[in-house]
Amino acid sequence: MASSTNRKYETRNRDPNPKIAALLVVDMQNYFSSMAKPILDNALTTIDLCRRASIPVFFTRHLHKSPTEIGMLGEWWNGDLIFDGTVDSEIMPEIDRQVIKPDEEIVEKSTYSAFQNTRLQEKLVEIGVEEVIVIGVMTNLCCETTAREAFVKGFRVFFSTDATATVNQELHDATIMNLAYGFAYLVDCERLGRGLLRN
Repeated sequence: MASSTNRKYETRNRDPNPKIAALLVVDMQNYFSSMAKPILDNALTTIDLCRRASIPVFFTRHLHKSPTEIGMLGEWWNGDLIFDGTVDSEIMPEIDRQVIKPDEEIVEKSTYSAFQNTRLQEKLVEIGVEEVIVIGVMTNLCCETTAREAFVKGFRVFFSTDATATVNQELHDATIMNLAYGFAYLVDCERLGRGLLRN
């Protein structure tokens, strides 16, 4: 949830329009489970709210197919990366086996943005999506980069304050402040539920 410090940057309020929105569930994978588990209930609640409003849901997996395509992430993280085929690369069982439906897309990505070198933008446009709701991990890396890129590409962005997480509260809050200032409308489970019920 956004703190009172963050709220001063939240000068715009709006509810998603379920007719033109999609939910992006970012990197809820075993590798990130220590960060993801504290927000798991809120993530599941958000997914359920969106499904009940007939909002399409997209899941992302961050992974690398081979050591030759790691780019700057290899340098930045000293080779501590997620490779396809490993347990770390799989979506958490609480999400994978219980939540993902057969007709829902899993977008594989190899950098922070879910739009880079994927067909996510084309898929969203094909089904008439103009707004995205972002949840998942890590708040300040993949979630934030995806939200910023969505904004730049012309999507209206809604960013969850209580269904995103990262390594500490300071980094989480910094992202929330930056996005509220220039890129995204903030939502949480309660606000999202009220907003979707109004539509």
